[in-house]
Amino acid sequence: MLTAFIDRITGLLEALGIRHALAVQWLPHLSQAAHRYQIDASPRRLAAWLATIAHESARLARTVENLNYSAEGLARTWPSRYADMNGKPNALAQSIARKPATIACLTYANRMGNGPSETGDGWIYRGRGLIQITGRDNYDRSGDALGLDLILNPERLEDPYYAAMSAAEWWHRHGCNELADTGDMAAVTRRVNGGLTGLDDRLKLYSAALAHLGGK
Repeated sequence: MLTAFIDRITGLLEALGIRHALAVQWLPHLSQAAHRYQIDASPRRLAAWLATIAHESARLARTVENLNYSAEGLARTWPSRYADMNGKPNALAQSIARKPATIACLTYANRMGNGPSETGDGWIYRGRGLIQITGRDNYDRSGDALGLDLILNPERLEDPYYAAMSAAEWWHRHGCNELADTGDMAAVTRRVNGGLTGLDDRLKLYSAALAHLGGK
């Protein structure tokens, strides 16, 4: 079954815009992760998961969150924090633009189990893995599930095996298999992202994956 799965998704990954070299690199890890967490049980599940991780990881090219935001990007992504009443970058956004560590520490402070900005938790536990595990609490839970100490070794989520496995474990633990069974990618996106960020791209990827798998 493992060989059949690998053969089946080789072309699929490339159809999602993933470079051939990356597709070859990630295939065994994606295969093991999807099988372990029952994601390969149906075309809808597999298509939704692959679409999600392809979007979150820039087509499997990134396993660490890119926080090198411009002031405009900060205002657009976190308007309640970094935009003025007119939607323009506020003074704080302008002062921290293009400073990834500072952005992470401020944006993720006192959230998701992180301490205040001065602890550096926001940067230490920034998004990693193919589904962008973020925050000290999430690192702790994923580490427990995978048998890793991710609090002391957060960079382990950058390893391809754990990047894929953590994405599948998180997906399974948060009920995304069941959501994917409904075919509602908006609901899946809300569960993963907390909103509808990147929904158009996710839908495009999902449609391409589902068509390749012969599902509906």
